[in-house]
Amino acid sequence: MAMGACLLLVLAIFVITPRDNKEVLQTVDYSAQLWALRSDAPYTAYAPEGLPPHWRPTSSRLSGLDTGGKQPVAWHLGFVTPKGEYAAFELSNEKAGQFVPRMATSSKPVGEQQVGGAAWTKYHRNDKKANTLARTLPDGVSLVVTGTASYEELAVLAGSLKPQPKQGAGPAPSASPTQGS
Repeated sequence: MAMGACLLLVLAIFVITPRDNKEVLQTVDYSAQLWALRSDAPYTAYAPEGLPPHWRPTSSRLSGLDTGGKQPVAWHLGFVTPKGEYAAFELSNEKAGQFVPRMATSSKPVGEQQVGGAAWTKYHRNDKKANTLARTLPDGVSLVVTGTASYEELAVLAGSLKPQPKQGAGPAPSASPTQGS
């Protein structure tokens, strides 16, 4: 009888306890990485400007700035899209023939898509549900938008990418501790 009462109490507590099984991804402030890229990259940086509401930046990583030009400079900026999918912007001066297939997880283009008057090469990988739009600029810098998002959402991200002027001298913006996640 006592065991039954205890089980009933545990069941009641379980039923009335609120639970949220949703995965929570933290939003990051990528301004410090963008500032460093604009200041020190050996090429013109690109960054999203004017993305529609509900695009949440969730990760930002910058690499290669501290190698004295011995390695390519690359920036990763990840987002959760308004439809709840993943989209990433990848930027690098690594050789396009290596960088683009690695970011696209495919070396076979499946077509071309016009975004803002520029031709972007489309890639798709069925087994990873990965879509990619890639473009290599005349200076050898590659812009890649990739993820589980549809080509339509990736085109929104690609269309928001604008060249960033070189950063003048001055202090870097403070970065939150969630950077580089």
